[in-house]
Amino acid sequence: MHNGKLVIFSAPSGSGKTTLVRHILKTFPKNIEFSISATSRPKRGVEVNGKDYHYLTVDEFKEKVANNEFLEWEEVYAGTHYGTLRSEVEKIWAKGKAVIFDIDVEGGLNLKNQFGDRALAIFVMPPSIKILEERLNSRSTDSKDSIARRIAKAEKELKTAELFDTFILNEDLETACTKAEDLVKDFLKIK
Repeated sequence: MHNGKLVIFSAPSGSGKTTLVRHILKTFPKNIEFSISATSRPKRGVEVNGKDYHYLTVDEFKEKVANNEFLEWEEVYAGTHYGTLRSEVEKIWAKGKAVIFDIDVEGGLNLKNQFGDRALAIFVMPPSIKILEERLNSRSTDSKDSIARRIAKAEKELKTAELFDTFILNEDLETACTKAEDLVKDFLKIK
C-alpha cells in the first residue's frame, strides 16, 4: 500500500516533466495514479475536463480556495490559477496508491513542505536554458511573449533545484526515464 505518499515532478515549463510522469504512470499503473490539477485557464485544443484538468471559472476557483479545498494553489499568471484539490489526492490514496504530480516548481515545493518524508520531490532539469527555449519554440502553442515569460521564470526556478530531494537531468530521454523509474521504485519500495 502506498497510501499517503506523493511523488512530485517539478520543472520549468518545457523540461519534459510531463513525458517522464507519463512514463512512470505506464510503468507502475498498480502503484501510482495521476493527480489532476484544477485550473482557471481556458481549455487548449483537445484537452478534456476531468482528464487534463478540472476546469473552473476564476470565481469557482476562488470559492474553493476560500473553503480550504486546495492542498496548494497559486496564481501563476494574472488571472490564471492552478491548484491541487484535496479531494483528488484523498480519492487516490483511498485506492491504496501513491499520487504523482506534474506540477510547477512553486507548487512542488509547497507540497514537499506540507508532506515532508511522505513526498519525493524530483526536479527535472533541462540541459540548458537555450535548449529549453528551442523546445518551447518548437511546441508552437505559445506566443513569443509567453515564451519569453516562461524562460525568465525558468531561470529563477533553476535556482531552487537544490530545495528538492533529487533531480533528473533530461538530456537523453531514455536515461531520464530509467532514473525516474529507479527513484520511484526505491521510494515506493516496489520490487
